[in-house]
Amino acid sequence: MHVTEPRRLVAELATTLAGRVDSLAAAMSELTYENIEFYRTMVVRPEDLHASMRHNVNYIVEHLADPHSSSVDLSGPTETGRKRALQNAPLPEVLRAYRLSFRYFWEQLLDEARSVGGDAPEALLDAASHVWELADVYSSAFTDAYREALSERMVETDRRRSALVAELIEGPSLSSDTVWEVARMLDFPFQGTFLVVTAEGATAGDPPLPGLDARLRALDAGSAWRAQPGSETGVLSCPQRQPVERILDTVRAVATSRVGVSPVYDRLDQTGRALRYAQVALESLPPGAAAVRQLDDTPLTELVMNNLETTQRAVNRILGGVLSLPEDDRTTLLATAQAWLEAHGSAAEAGRALYCHQNTVRYRMHRLEEFLRGPLDDPKVVAELSMALDAVGTFPTLLERRHIPEASSVGF
Repeated sequence: MHVTEPRRLVAELATTLAGRVDSLAAAMSELTYENIEFYRTMVVRPEDLHASMRHNVNYIVEHLADPHSSSVDLSGPTETGRKRALQNAPLPEVLRAYRLSFRYFWEQLLDEARSVGGDAPEALLDAASHVWELADVYSSAFTDAYREALSERMVETDRRRSALVAELIEGPSLSSDTVWEVARMLDFPFQGTFLVVTAEGATAGDPPLPGLDARLRALDAGSAWRAQPGSETGVLSCPQRQPVERILDTVRAVATSRVGVSPVYDRLDQTGRALRYAQVALESLPPGAAAVRQLDDTPLTELVMNNLETTQRAVNRILGGVLSLPEDDRTTLLATAQAWLEAHGSAAEAGRALYCHQNTVRYRMHRLEEFLRGPLDDPKVVAELSMALDAVGTFPTLLERRHIPEASSVGF
């Protein structure tokens, strides 16, 4: 390789600086502390910063001091990039430190050239583009290593948090000590305000709740997720100062598929039970819907959840005749029965709630009575009706015709 005179002169200048690597690194470190507040937080220790500066300066000097060198050793910025990513150092601030240090290094080269005199200053100016190109190459290597390490760390963090969520949803088999430790690692309280959210995968590769994490962070709500084929399940830690309804509105705003939400619970060791509520809430939504449903924690809900098939049979035995009616008739009779029960059997009160005359309510209730297992003055019949209406109100899919047996099997 032919060596030009300017390149040879620059090599001599760099060789002179080689004996001052320690003092150059110290000056760069001091310059960084003076101008960049982040470094004064001591996340990056002084000895760590000085070692990094010395490492990088040494490689630059060695490259410039060898006029035959055509390659650049990037191990220095690569090592520093990975280290700063693991230290959670902000990328813009570290790149700013790089720019300050390179400018200082250039000024030292220029001072040395002026001290030498002759053709040295002009030779250095001719080589300026190469020196600053070197700065860009170093910055790019640092940035690439930083982002790669950050990406690896994020993947590892997601895997770890996913494993912790998996532990939580195992439920009662976990000891209190284990749940306390899981809470600590997730940065969750052991006691607080929690929700379990389970979302059906709408399209392969697409998240069912896009952008939710960022929205939750804006509300100061914590979350940890477990991705599985076809679904994602998350545990949400809701801040006391935010109404839970606002968290739910946030989930609704991004839902692209069926999403089930548990009742609010206050201890992380109840996560397994809460997950079951969320799963049933999702399953109770119509297939293909983009909707969010939350179940209430009531004795009936728990009873139905534990044996949905038995509940379906019970509903069909109690309301089978009504469910076989045309949809408009069925909806009218069920809405009237619900209003009548909420009005404690008062046709007048139910009529006011339904915006119709009390005689209309009485007529509808007499018609409904024809399909029931006895008269409405029988407390057992009223109790059965109330249970069936609560069940279909909680699980609307119980009204689907696929759950209704043939008329011959109803027994009316």
